[in-house]
Amino acid sequence: MKFDHVIHFIEETPESATEFWNRQKLKAVAGGRHEKWGTRNALLYGKDSYIEWLALEERKVAEGADHPLTQLLLHNGAGFGTVCFRTESIVALDERLKASGFQTSGILDGSRRTAEGKLIEWKMLFIDEEPSARLPNPFFIQWGESDDQRYAALRESGAVTAESDGLLLERCIFGVEDVEAAEARWKQLLGGTLQLPNCRIEFRDLQGRQERLEEVHYQNGGRRIEFEKGVYFI
Repeated sequence: MKFDHVIHFIEETPESATEFWNRQKLKAVAGGRHEKWGTRNALLYGKDSYIEWLALEERKVAEGADHPLTQLLLHNGAGFGTVCFRTESIVALDERLKASGFQTSGILDGSRRTAEGKLIEWKMLFIDEEPSARLPNPFFIQWGESDDQRYAALRESGAVTAESDGLLLERCIFGVEDVEAAEARWKQLLGGTLQLPNCRIEFRDLQGRQERLEEVHYQNGGRRIEFEKGVYFI
């Protein structure tokens, strides 16, 4: 299992997000539309993970979507939402989590249409829960293509550049009320470790109003950038 991406909810448009990050000399791109969920996104790719800035496009569609991410977005407002890990066997993962006592969403299909009209598809798995001030569980994804195939297509489109290879995620820091309990739960979810091949998960005493991801750190992250109530060291 590997870290796949951060979900960061924004009130600005994806176009505004790309403009902000491009001014920081970082290659952000418009992602596309989730037509069934009423959302749009902007993306910043690193070497093997990325940031997704997710915005409402059609509130009525989002409210009627009955999807864990749209529910969390509507509850959360601007700021970090949750994180996603990718797996090569989402069916086996679903079975393991259920055997461990977790109630899951079952495997859900996802898709978005890029600005160029290409349809990108994937499968997702969530832990059943209602949005609240408690730390959301991570969710899981299995892409329809291998990592090599997906990144080759991203390079061809210009979303991934040579500079992207220098963006190596180091750690994500979450603020929680009970560090020990959070560590134990996430180790169970992630197969026994908080040190993934491409990211370390850390927990600390809560510093905000609700339990959430608080900081995203990249290797050699010398700049502190605040954006839409999220903090990056990049």
